[in-house]
Amino acid sequence: MTHIIILFFATFSAAFMATVPPGLLNMNAAKTSVEKGKLNGIVFSLGVSSMIMVQAYVAVLISKFLYRNPEVIDLLLKIALVVFAFFAVFFFITAKRKKAKKMQKVKVSKKNSFYKGVLLAALNLLTIPYYSGLNAMWNEAGWIKFEAQDITTFVVAAGAGTFSVLYLYTFYFDKLETKTNRFSKNSNYILSALMLVLLVITLIRIFYN
Repeated sequence: MTHIIILFFATFSAAFMATVPPGLLNMNAAKTSVEKGKLNGIVFSLGVSSMIMVQAYVAVLISKFLYRNPEVIDLLLKIALVVFAFFAVFFFITAKRKKAKKMQKVKVSKKNSFYKGVLLAALNLLTIPYYSGLNAMWNEAGWIKFEAQDITTFVVAAGAGTFSVLYLYTFYFDKLETKTNRFSKNSNYILSALMLVLLVITLIRIFYN
């Protein structure tokens, strides 16, 4: 039971941190809230989180398939290495940019708020490799065993972590808007450091094996 709790909070934290930097999804959650009301913002966020859960599940299936084939275990770790290296550089470069991101203009009606969230989340192709890399690390750490309860915990935590950030953007973006640039830079530096730590851990695992 202990590893389930660790798995949930580790995945929740990873999902939370990955969603914090201002981007297409959270900025549109804020925009939907401003233009259509907070309820629509929440519905939009639920749509995004639902798709994130689907993508997280696909990521688990990919990791499960690779991990159950001994000949590609090393490949799995190398894939995770590349993923974490990419994100470490990506978030660092993003943090270096001084211009604040402008809110994307996406028209969202009350009727299609949920589906708009699903669609925009589906367009984010980096989600699957991100969660696949995390899943590989959690598996190596012994936090996930590819059993039903473990997979469910991982998927739910990914969705919950994402929704938590979108919820904050929906209700409190007006208070953060004047600090968007500094907020974005700091959060991206933190994410870059997190990816670097995961990168180092993966390197250690590769050489250890």
